[in-house]
Amino acid sequence: MKQLTKAEEDIMQILWQLEKANVKAIIEQLPEPKPAYNTVSTIVRILENKGFLDYEKQGKGHFYFPVVRKQDYSNQSINKLVDGYFQGSFKSMVSFFMKKNDISLTDLESVLNEIENEKKKS
Repeated sequence: MKQLTKAEEDIMQILWQLEKANVKAIIEQLPEPKPAYNTVSTIVRILENKGFLDYEKQGKGHFYFPVVRKQDYSNQSINKLVDGYFQGSFKSMVSFFMKKNDISLTDLESVLNEIENEKKKS
């Protein structure tokens, strides 16, 4: 799966939330100052070429929808982060965030419980 630029990821976040939208609806969700229609349309076409979006033609327009699930992209991004910055060690990443971001013991226990619950499902 290809990596997204910040602008591409911003558009994907909106489409994951809306599930299906035309360019105008995407622009409405973006913060001020709003980008030009052509800018967003270009990014949407790039996302389509990268295999993240597809579209349905409705009348004269196109309604775009994600074909890559947010969870799948998130998993790939997290794995890339762990591999690139923590030598593939999830333990090193958690340790880093505990030291730098003051994660509470309660939050850490909650994460561990979620991990255990996921293991039980598998």
